[in-house]
Amino acid sequence: MDLTALKKELDGTRTEDNPAIVQQKSRDFYWYSPVLKRQLEQVTGDIIVSPKDEAEVIRVLSACYAQGVPVTPRGAGTGNYGQAMPLSGGVVLSLADMNSITEIAPGRVVCGPGAIIADIDRATRAHSGQELRLHPSTYATASIGGFIAGGSGGVGSINWGGLRDFGNVLRLRVVTMEAEPKVLDLTGEELHKVTHAYGTNGIITEVEMPLTASYDWVDVIVGFDDFADAAHYANALACQDGILTKLITPVAAPAPWLYFKRHQRFLREGQSVVIVMVAPHALDAFLAFTRREKGEVVFDASRVEDKKGLPPAYELAWNHTTLRALRVDPSITYLQSLYPFPNQLELVRRVDAMFPEVVSHLEFVRFDGNITCFGLPLVKFTTEERLDEIVRTYEDNGCPIFNPHRYTLEEGGMKQTDQIQLAFKRQADPRGLLNPGKMIAWENPEYDYRSGKTFLFKGLER
Repeated sequence: MDLTALKKELDGTRTEDNPAIVQQKSRDFYWYSPVLKRQLEQVTGDIIVSPKDEAEVIRVLSACYAQGVPVTPRGAGTGNYGQAMPLSGGVVLSLADMNSITEIAPGRVVCGPGAIIADIDRATRAHSGQELRLHPSTYATASIGGFIAGGSGGVGSINWGGLRDFGNVLRLRVVTMEAEPKVLDLTGEELHKVTHAYGTNGIITEVEMPLTASYDWVDVIVGFDDFADAAHYANALACQDGILTKLITPVAAPAPWLYFKRHQRFLREGQSVVIVMVAPHALDAFLAFTRREKGEVVFDASRVEDKKGLPPAYELAWNHTTLRALRVDPSITYLQSLYPFPNQLELVRRVDAMFPEVVSHLEFVRFDGNITCFGLPLVKFTTEERLDEIVRTYEDNGCPIFNPHRYTLEEGGMKQTDQIQLAFKRQADPRGLLNPGKMIAWENPEYDYRSGKTFLFKGLER
């Protein structure tokens, strides 16, 4: 690419081509995976371009289309699968400056893709006592556009399911990459073309998300001597319709004692825990239920005076569990699995006991209308062959793996490509310049996307 010519074409739009800064902004948390760390370590873009509004996005895409320059969109770079890493170099399109919150109304908020999720909640709480339904554990730093384009669910999924579910994204405004880029307003089923697509088929320039009532959630940790009891308690709590929770996270020993360093004074060595966020008005009912289930409340934020330095509960959960383990033991990595309803507890008991190097970590969610759990088990990494063996064993026992050690949509099992998805890609990105290398079915016409593999975000064909 001719950087000088491109910069001249984009005069007036903020750019950065310092190699060190470009490399930094070309990365996400891919290094959670030792496999991706090996594969993607040398990946970098050529230039960072930071549009401030939709008009500048259109200008950038038009210029890059004319010169055949790849464009990889980036939010805050908090993803784990190389979603925002420019495999073919070119432009890294940072949307961080498009962070305005333009409308807050009953049940919804409209904002730019670069708005930080915690900032959105601060604004909606102050305005009308509302908050987003869902957020990742990277709440304080993740952007809403990045969450939609690269995430799947998280804190709040125990009530609302995931981003794959109708109603959890209301509207997206998307710019295509053509000689004359088009602006599309997507709603309803059309949204599923763009959610969790890594920006391979359009650049999100505006987001409309649903809101729900906000609460000063109380962080609680419940201890158990046996992980099976912890999982049983978590499942039973998730089924208590009258107790409002936002997070239910069982983590097996020895992980809490070893890795939750700031909470260690509340824990016992060898103790498994369930991390919970509960609404204040539901706390008494929650405590009564926990006593009945013989859980030991080892931490209750409403009764702890000195909380200085303690991270919020959601920063012990989802992929922050992995991050805390990695900070102590760099050989740790993780997997992502589903324990299908209605046999989730039996599958947890059976599968996770098979591997001496695996420590169980569950996230209870509402999935297709039923309470079940995902697994984000901590894995002591030895070899890629052993990791693949563990993956096969999970799947052979009826637990689909959404593999975080793959950077393509299809290989990771997150997003199913089909003819509708490919047709939209041809419409929105006819030269294949948007985040190239992430959609196998586009790169390889021989790829069999009709396989029986389980995908979290299913294809759009009927």
